[in-house]
Amino acid sequence: MKFSFKNDYSEGCHPKILEALVHYNLDQQAGYGEDQYSVKAKDLIKEKINNPDSDVYFVSGGTQANLIVISSILKPYQCVISASTGHILNNETGAIEATGHKILSIEKEDGKLTPADIIPVLENHKNIPHQVMPKLVYISNSTELGTVYTKNELEELSHFCRENNLYLFMDGARLGHALTSEISDLTLEDISKLTDVFYLGGTKNGALIGEAIIINNKLLQEDFAFDIKQKGALLAKGRLLGIQFLELMQNDLYFDLAKHANQQAMKIKNALLKKEASFLSDTFTNQIFPILNHELIEILSEKFEFYVWKNIDKNSSAIRLITSWNTSDEAVDDFIEIIDNH
Repeated sequence: MKFSFKNDYSEGCHPKILEALVHYNLDQQAGYGEDQYSVKAKDLIKEKINNPDSDVYFVSGGTQANLIVISSILKPYQCVISASTGHILNNETGAIEATGHKILSIEKEDGKLTPADIIPVLENHKNIPHQVMPKLVYISNSTELGTVYTKNELEELSHFCRENNLYLFMDGARLGHALTSEISDLTLEDISKLTDVFYLGGTKNGALIGEAIIINNKLLQEDFAFDIKQKGALLAKGRLLGIQFLELMQNDLYFDLAKHANQQAMKIKNALLKKEASFLSDTFTNQIFPILNHELIEILSEKFEFYVWKNIDKNSSAIRLITSWNTSDEAVDDFIEIIDNH
């Protein structure tokens, strides 16, 4: 059986989470996220972001989180600004557009937005009231290309958004990987202060399912529970999500799992660098995009699954490799051995 580097959710969940779900299975609890596990998990998250005034909601997946957050914030005539690599643009089947909101795309090779990128968009949408109104800036950390925001970059973007009456929303499907990256200087507390809304991704970091939406802006907190319910995201057995995030937040399991995934990816990256390979983007998280010749790609594909991401020329392509909390040393060593021998 081939080992998969296609994504970071091929496995079910971390054993501690599975054990907890079994252990608490027959406990009778309140429904709809008011069980004791969900309440405690939310308190732990608020403690870690050092923001007791934030609201925390658990939903089942990233697309659901993006859909509910964005549609709850925007009025019918308002729109979203996103990098061209954004998940909401390329991997969510027009979920945002289906709610009636346009996405304004900005071409970015590294997947990160800056104030300088957004200024022309605002300048080109001043024909009031004949154009949609830019109102929300959507970013991912880590990005869909595996890059991360520094504290300075996020501060500049946050200040710009506030000066221009824009909301800032961070897609945190891989936030654990971003924060435990060897080059990251951001903390959860920083992100809570600098964003209006963000979420902690569990699905791609050891959970069976689940994302934790964290609303920092008090103006956006009012009536958000109605949006959760109306979009079908309020689970009667909310404990399923609460138990998982309680396990992830206790003893920093969430960050340990993300750090392991990053370290496994960096082992492969460093082995490729020794062979003087080039990369589509310089990443320090669990996603890497090496550019390899087609012969080597074919040899690697005999033992491993991965995506051929982008054709570079007639002789080479960039592939995408994603490691997970459960990526073993054996799998990484086998991959590196093939690289070393070719």
